[in-house]
Amino acid sequence: MTTRPAPRTRLSRSAGAGAAVLLVLGAATACSSSADGDEAGSASGELSGTVTVFAAASLTESFTTLGERFEKAHPGTEVTFNFGGSDSLAAGITSGAPADVFASASPKTMKIVTDAGDAAGTPATFVRNQLEIATLPGNPDSISSLKDLTDSKLKVVLCDKEVPCGAAAQTALEAAGLKLTPVSYEQDVKSALTKVRLKEADAALVYKTDVHAAGDKVEGVDFPEAAEAVNDYPIALLKDAPNAGAAEAFIAYVRSDEGQRVLADAGFLTS
Repeated sequence: MTTRPAPRTRLSRSAGAGAAVLLVLGAATACSSSADGDEAGSASGELSGTVTVFAAASLTESFTTLGERFEKAHPGTEVTFNFGGSDSLAAGITSGAPADVFASASPKTMKIVTDAGDAAGTPATFVRNQLEIATLPGNPDSISSLKDLTDSKLKVVLCDKEVPCGAAAQTALEAAGLKLTPVSYEQDVKSALTKVRLKEADAALVYKTDVHAAGDKVEGVDFPEAAEAVNDYPIALLKDAPNAGAAEAFIAYVRSDEGQRVLADAGFLTS
């Protein structure tokens, strides 16, 4: 399994609000079995070739694990990931970048792809994610609330407003009636978290899953307004998928009991 850097293409079309609809992909349903069986599919011999997945940066750790397990269950397949900001990934897809699957961190960025007619069928929401404040280990600045981040003495980092984690941060700040001027806006949630890990920032608004993945390199602080900014994550087969059969099986695996356990262990909210 390999990963590739996110495309540098910026958004070239506007993204309206959208809602991903839960839909069982009928053609792939047979690939999902019981929790005790081979949940990546029972017909592994029928699948082969590369599945190219464009996925939100916050899915890096969990999807890497899922890709490895999918390959093991289906000898002859390879899952290649392109992780990055959902808006940049969507722009790459609509510009013709070859891919089989798109997993976005928000319905809004998925809508860029569906509006362009580049999705096959209706996207399905497979997990949700919630924000958390990432601080330096030990929380030396004693940050305990979203309001604390408005202290002018603190260096705070946010995701760019066009990126799902940045849009969620703005929603949370509005819910709290707060205005915050960060020292920088980052293009994806991993970049925002890295600023804290490198001690270039005192705090960042990121996803719970990213705090979880960072282990003891950061400390997480919950805040009530995060409940107002929960992001749905939709996944879709792409219209011109080079390997549609294996791509459908991968989507089914992500949505299977085993796939959902991996995602829940990473801190995602599952249905």
